[in-house]
Amino acid sequence: MTKTQAKQLVVCVENDGYAASLEKRKIYVALRDAAAEKHDMLRVVDESGEDYLYPKAFFRAIALPQAVRKAVLAA
Repeated sequence: MTKTQAKQLVVCVENDGYAASLEKRKIYVALRDAAAEKHDMLRVVDESGEDYLYPKAFFRAIALPQAVRKAVLAA
């Protein structure tokens, strides 16, 4: 699996208790983490630039055209 395949783009729909780390309606990069997913958590690169576990229910996966996806991941 390549690095871009291991990354998923998600949009934040909830941030209760994490207002300093997550912004609603913002696109984030989620990293695949099978252990976290077993606990309904998602590993997300947040506002600090580091990846942390957050409740999976806080996010929705999004699909973007390949050119847009590439630009978002490069930003």
